[in-house]
Amino acid sequence: MVLVAHGDERPIWLMYETMHYIHQHFGSDYDWFYIMQDDTYAQAEQVKALVTHLSINQDVYLGRAEEFIGGDEQARYCHGGFGYLMSRSLLLKLHPHLDSCRNEILSVRPDEWLGRCIIDFLGITCVSQLQGQHYHTYELAKNTEPEKEEEEEFQAALAVHPVSDVTLMYRLHKHFSRIQLDRAYQEIQDLQMQIRNLTSLTPAGEAGLTWPVGINAPFLPKSRFEVISWDYFTEQHLFSCPDGSPKCELSGASKADVSEIIESALEQLNSRYQPLLRFSKRQLLNGYRRFDPTRGMEYTLDLLLEAVTQKGHSHVLAKRVSLVRPLSKVEIIPMPYVTEATRVQLVLPLTVQDLDFVANFLDMFAMNTLDTHDNALLTLLFIYHPYDAQRVSQVDVFAGVKAMVGELEKRYAEVKIPWISVKTEVPSQVKLMDIVSKKHPVDTLFFLASVWTEINMEFLNRCRMNTISNWQVFFPVHFQEFNPALVYRGEQTASSSTDFLRDGHFDRHSFAEACFYNSDYMTARTKLAADILDRDEVLESMEVFDVFLHYSGLHLFRAVEPGLVQKYALRSCNPRLSEELYHRCVLSNLEGLASRSHLAMALFEQEQANST
Repeated sequence: MVLVAHGDERPIWLMYETMHYIHQHFGSDYDWFYIMQDDTYAQAEQVKALVTHLSINQDVYLGRAEEFIGGDEQARYCHGGFGYLMSRSLLLKLHPHLDSCRNEILSVRPDEWLGRCIIDFLGITCVSQLQGQHYHTYELAKNTEPEKEEEEEFQAALAVHPVSDVTLMYRLHKHFSRIQLDRAYQEIQDLQMQIRNLTSLTPAGEAGLTWPVGINAPFLPKSRFEVISWDYFTEQHLFSCPDGSPKCELSGASKADVSEIIESALEQLNSRYQPLLRFSKRQLLNGYRRFDPTRGMEYTLDLLLEAVTQKGHSHVLAKRVSLVRPLSKVEIIPMPYVTEATRVQLVLPLTVQDLDFVANFLDMFAMNTLDTHDNALLTLLFIYHPYDAQRVSQVDVFAGVKAMVGELEKRYAEVKIPWISVKTEVPSQVKLMDIVSKKHPVDTLFFLASVWTEINMEFLNRCRMNTISNWQVFFPVHFQEFNPALVYRGEQTASSSTDFLRDGHFDRHSFAEACFYNSDYMTARTKLAADILDRDEVLESMEVFDVFLHYSGLHLFRAVEPGLVQKYALRSCNPRLSEELYHRCVLSNLEGLASRSHLAMALFEQEQANST
């Protein structure tokens, strides 16, 4: 919600400033404008539905039409207390006359002033119905009980006025929300009945009727690899855990989800069998759920129930029920527009353990960005161990890399690849990024890369498009190839362009690659500094991802990225980093060895060799 203060207490001037502000800031973005007072309750969804039936090309001034005191009987203004609707075309025509209206028209009420302005300069009067659409309103009496109001005029009202206090506003909202909900349920029942009636006329007949009626049919797998598995759960535990463990405690959103579907199942059973039977839950015997992308979340519950008859006799029975939580309406989220012309600043941290992979990185960078003249720059970050830093004048461990950079700069005369030298025993990602951030402008788009990353134009464009200043940062999940010694076991590797993602996995434990703007990093880093008070041990336990996650209000877009493919390499995990980061690195190495089937085959062959 945007709050705007005009700095004037005169009602007419406030209305003048409001119309001017709407035209200046929203006049080119919206087709309709709805203006109301703070003591008005309006049903936003109903107003939205109303404008979908109106033409946007007409000059619309729609609301509760009122007569001017002592004025023309044909002229009407829209009462501000009940809200009114204006079209964009009317606003554009009205704006040039606002100054004249402010100086020439005298009025006490701002809604009358605006109505007189529109009539005098545009010849348009307020109407309560247009193109077959009626603007229904209701004037609220004192001490009204919304829950007891049953008048048709009240039930159909788009706007209610005056609303005397906040509690009454909430009560009105609850009442009208209940009306809308009842209408929605009635529409669903009517539509389901129509579907049932029409299904018998289709070629499939009654057999083509899906359950629930009106929801998409379940997904039909074309092979065993497409079968959607069911997850087993009880009221206390989940037997398909995110971390891969066989059993974990049911908590958080999953626990709330299970409680809600059990409650919903009991509600449906009681509504179907009451008053003959009344059910209460004894225990959830078994629970199964799966996510079907064509329809939503499906559940199968085995419930131990106690059924009580009207005479008070009780009986315990087990009953299986099926439920579906369908996918809701898909909405398009507005995002700021970005282009692919933004310059990307690649940042590559290097340690001594990475020297064997630098040549391949530089070759791919030259081939995919320098040869193609892509708008991308590279900065190298040499991380010296204190022992190597003392001997740098005699033996520079990064001398070979610097020579390769020199060769690239000779080959591409217009290219400069700067490097930054850092001495540390603990190469914290945040500390390193702090150094780089201070040496670049605030509008720099960083791509924090790893030495195993193979840079290509396809990914760089997605880095540009998925990173939005002051809105979103992008953390791609790269594809990690498995160890060829375990996958192929001496056989020739298949290197077809169509199956390059076959023998590997997306490494969700790695957060080494990231795309973000320097200004966003600096803002989040400032909040972090205020929180930790320059304690270095905290920085050593964090990555850039953690900084954005905990200290920025930006969207964190984390998605698999097929454009980032890394060859297999055993990462060196630094034990001096935090336990969590070290554990993440070890897990990445272990899961990157091979798939379960490949590991099982390797173990089988090893046992066969040992037995012989």
